[in-house]
Amino acid sequence: MADKINVLIADDHAIVRQGLKQILSETEDLLVAGEADDGADALRLARNQNWDVFLLDVTMPNRNGIDTLKQLKKEFPRLPVLILSMHPEEQYAVRAIKSGASGYLTKQSAPELLVTAIRQVASGKKFISPSLAERLAEAITDDSEKAPHENLSDREYEVFILIASGKTLTQIAEQLSLSVATVSTYRARIIEKTNLRSNAEMIRYGLERALVE
Repeated sequence: MADKINVLIADDHAIVRQGLKQILSETEDLLVAGEADDGADALRLARNQNWDVFLLDVTMPNRNGIDTLKQLKKEFPRLPVLILSMHPEEQYAVRAIKSGASGYLTKQSAPELLVTAIRQVASGKKFISPSLAERLAEAITDDSEKAPHENLSDREYEVFILIASGKTLTQIAEQLSLSVATVSTYRARIIEKTNLRSNAEMIRYGLERALVE
């Protein structure tokens, strides 16, 4: 087992974890040695065992993937974290890389690409697609050139994406395990920072910038 790459999968969907385990079980050098169904559980496992690669989802209850990533990198700066998300690159990839992720893949990626990415980040390298590299280059700009949504905190941005996707405050509160009042507070901050005055304006903005489908 010593020559195997020990992988932890953090995803709140059991069926996704099972599918990933099946994919990785078909390789000789990768071993899924643990699973977590939310960010808090992932952090607990990180503190109790040594890992070669963390495979981390973005949208999870209690503590989202970006928050979990930041805490992991604070406590374990050399731990390679590969983000595997249902969200397209346009939504979270740049934020994830800036927060310390070694790479970003969508769940629509081919299994072979996932295996390649895990091996690459385990070796200490980054896994960056050409399109993400271009986005990262564009992101290195003066603050005055930033798009309004880029000024949002990670949690504000998460709420913004959900609003722009057409979800109600109640639905968002349930998905993020927050109170409706807290979500309303985030919405108020989003309005203040982006000058988008209604949910309809947020939806239009998200569609125009291809942040949502």
